[in-house]
Amino acid sequence: MLLCFDCNAKEEESLVAADQPASHLSAFREAALSCPIPAAVELIGEKWAFLILRGALNGLQHFEEFQGGLGIARNILSDRLGKMVAGGILERTPDPTDRRKVVYALTDKGEGLLPVFLALRQWGEQWGHGTSAVSLADSRDGRPIRRICVQAHDGRELALHDLKWIDGEGVSTGLRTAAE
Repeated sequence: MLLCFDCNAKEEESLVAADQPASHLSAFREAALSCPIPAAVELIGEKWAFLILRGALNGLQHFEEFQGGLGIARNILSDRLGKMVAGGILERTPDPTDRRKVVYALTDKGEGLLPVFLALRQWGEQWGHGTSAVSLADSRDGRPIRRICVQAHDGRELALHDLKWIDGEGVSTGLRTAAE
């Protein structure tokens, strides 16, 4: 799997083993320039943003609910909510029951982070960073959800060694994964 990040030539020279071919680095750099990960991390990749997302996914809607539920300072909460609204993760609308308040609600883009959030939670549970007394279940049958995993088009679970990078035509790009 390609982990995208920006790097400059000086950093690259100090991080690359002498036996790695330059073409691999060129391909990596080209792919990294169009990688969506840095922009996504900039928007949602810090502690308070993820905790606000957790709150929104669990029905928190008002500034006071986020502040009380998270124990976050008002200025930090205000800043993060503003960034999440500007980034299209949350929408801010007047509360129909009390025009003095506003409601923060997930947008479709925000709800699209559910698999990311669940994968991170499951990763934390699997690798010993805590467990919860409650688990997420399907509202239809009450059964716990499956673990988030990478799947092939036919539903097979895939590991890193099962993956390769292809272009829009389905041709192998020459970019490697850590398993290669």
